[in-house]
Amino acid sequence: MSFRTADLCDRFADRHLQIAEPIFKPYGQSTVFSGPVKTLKVFEDDVLLHKALAEPGAGRVLVIDGGGSHRCALVGADAARDAVANGWAGLVIYGCVRDSAVLNTLPIGIRAMHTHPAPSHHRRGAGEQDTLISFSGVNFKTGYFLYADEDGIIVADSELL
Repeated sequence: MSFRTADLCDRFADRHLQIAEPIFKPYGQSTVFSGPVKTLKVFEDDVLLHKALAEPGAGRVLVIDGGGSHRCALVGADAARDAVANGWAGLVIYGCVRDSAVLNTLPIGIRAMHTHPAPSHHRRGAGEQDTLISFSGVNFKTGYFLYADEDGIIVADSELL
């Protein structure tokens, strides 16, 4: 599938498209990715994240509200490899990643705020799945559709392509 977010904004100007504030940096080899959204809300705890990435991704995009934490990384090389192996199209992380050199060799699209060398904590698996999460000026909901490229991220409540 080939698209440009700018073209989608022009083509679907009559629809309610949410456009993420430009706070994310690109990682992974796939600079253009899209898919149905699955949401996850965690804070400095990657237990639910690893469980989600172990599920079949089926071309979905896992959107992770990590509370914008800059104290550790939620996603590293192992988690990203699991995402690739299980068919996730992409990851959008309101937080940090690590192992960025490895992430940039993997065939997946990743957007995150920054890098951080420390891993997240393995705690009790606290968090929520498939709930409405909001960050970067966008309300993300499981079942919405996300489109990302070099120009940004847009979210629609139904599939555009």
